[in-house]
Parts: sequence; structure tokens; C-alpha cells
Amino acid sequence: MSEPEAVATRAERRWPMALAVLVTIGLQVGTPKAGRVTGWWIVPVLELLLLGVLVAVDPGRVDDVSARARRITLALITVMTVGMVTGLSVLIYDILAGRPGLSADNLFGRGGAIWLTNVIAFSLWFWELDRGGPAERAAGSDIPLSFAFPENAMPEFADAGWIPRYPDYLYLSFTNATAFSPTDTLPVKTWAKLAMMLESVVSLLTAIIVIARAINAF
Repeated sequence: MSEPEAVATRAERRWPMALAVLVTIGLQVGTPKAGRVTGWWIVPVLELLLLGVLVAVDPGRVDDVSARARRITLALITVMTVGMVTGLSVLIYDILAGRPGLSADNLFGRGGAIWLTNVIAFSLWFWELDRGGPAERAAGSDIPLSFAFPENAMPEFADAGWIPRYPDYLYLSFTNATAFSPTDTLPVKTWAKLAMMLESVVSLLTAIIVIARAINAF
């Protein structure tokens, strides 16, 4: 088997991360109208456009190690993160300013969308930045790992040649957002620790503000 074929066999499929981006777009489009700012549609349109370009550049399996594919991916995640932070900022402002019409349904709808987007956005950051990204991991890059998964510590329980894939990073992000701390996967690089801390802060802030205000709205 040639080297390109070997890499393509090991590389993960594109659709799990693409599905996560589409879920995020759905959450943004479905956000209650009271939580939208002027030009809100620009973010989901940019995300959909960047995702389409990314799929066209590197379809099927994620095995393109070029700088072009990496720049597109980083741009996509950045737009998603900016949209999430903007939504959270608007929500906090509306609550502190006492904006009328903030029903419990509105708060839970907006807060839930922001929380889930936070989980997805950080899962993509972890996925793209760990060991140079999914294509580099599939190619057997010698870039040091940023997260120590259980499979790294206990290879006897993992398949031969195991490498983390997007669902592993999604699980990592979800558990960090709910437990506000590492669970079974440990960050071993400074940037990974800071990123997990930032995700926990966003998750905790969203939960505290939304729940506290929603209780008053009942």
C-alpha cells in the first residue's frame, strides 16, 4: 500500500465535525428573535460558506495537511467563537439592563444555544490544535500531544494505531463544560489548560446568569 493510501485509511471522516458546525448554525438561526442583533445572519452565513469551502478543499477524510485547509478551518472556528461570545455578551447586557420581555423561555432558549455552541466551538479548537490538527495526527506527526487521553495511558484497551478523533474532543469539551474540570482526559500543554479554563468560565457564567434570571422570571 502506498503512503497516501495509508494516510487516507487512518484519517478520520469529515462528516462528524461538519455535522457539529451545522448544529451550531441551526442553533444560531433558531435563537429567539429577542436575542438577535442587527446583522446576526452574517455569522451563520459565513460559517456555512467556510464549511462549504473546507469540504470542497478536503472532502471525505480529513487528510489535507496544507496550510490552506488549516487556515480555512481556523477561520471557521474563529467565526463560530466570535458569534458565541457576541451572543453571550448581548444576553448578559439584556439581563443587567433589565430588558423587558425576557421570559423564562427566552432565557433558556438563548442560554441553551450559547452553552451548546460553547461546547462545540471548544471541541473544534481542541480537535484542530492538538498535535497540529487531525490531518497531522493521521499522518503520524511527531508534534507532542496537548491532551492525554485514557487510550494514551492504557493502550492495551485501544485499537492498534489509535488516534483521537472529533467525537473524542467533543466528549472532552462536553465533560469539561459540565464538570468545570478535566475528567478522564488531562491537558498537558499550557494552551490546553487555559482553553479548558476559558470554556469552563463561559459555561459557568452562562448557567449562573440564565438560571438566576430565569428563576425571577417565573
